[in-house]
Amino acid sequence: MNVIDKAVSSDITLGQLLDGLTVAPEAPLVFLYEGHPVKAGYHVTEVKAGAFSALDCGANPEAWSEMFIQLWDIDEDGRSHMPAGKFSAIIRKVSDHVRLDPAAKLTFEVSDGNQPMALYCASSPRPTGDRFEVALTARPSSCKPRDRWLAEKTEMANFSCGPAVIGSKCCV
Repeated sequence: MNVIDKAVSSDITLGQLLDGLTVAPEAPLVFLYEGHPVKAGYHVTEVKAGAFSALDCGANPEAWSEMFIQLWDIDEDGRSHMPAGKFSAIIRKVSDHVRLDPAAKLTFEVSDGNQPMALYCASSPRPTGDRFEVALTARPSSCKPRDRWLAEKTEMANFSCGPAVIGSKCCV
């Protein structure tokens, strides 16, 4: 599996993230990126929702909604990692003022305040011991026509057809 396939396969939506966290709202929520966890004092500094319209490199119109959650990776005041329920409450508070689509593509923007912000996609929250872990992987650029072609090619490879039989469907 190449980097693009891994990034695409780990993408979850806002709704999937929040649903996964309801299991244990008191459990610490730890985001993992670039081989390490965010610091215990991390902040959710901004939540943005956007509807995008674009033209891809194959001249195909594209449209999607996307949520951006900005994490400031700092260690402050000896705090512990934020409980899953507090993270969910922050998102609910945002939804009082901004229309959030639970099916929106989810992107995390992470920085320690010194390094440039980087974009990540998230995997489903995974209970590990007494906490939730959400792996963030770098969001690579991609060519949507190529991605669609690869997906179709993979889908076709998953079908196995024997000799055609008249009157029956192939690839059932």
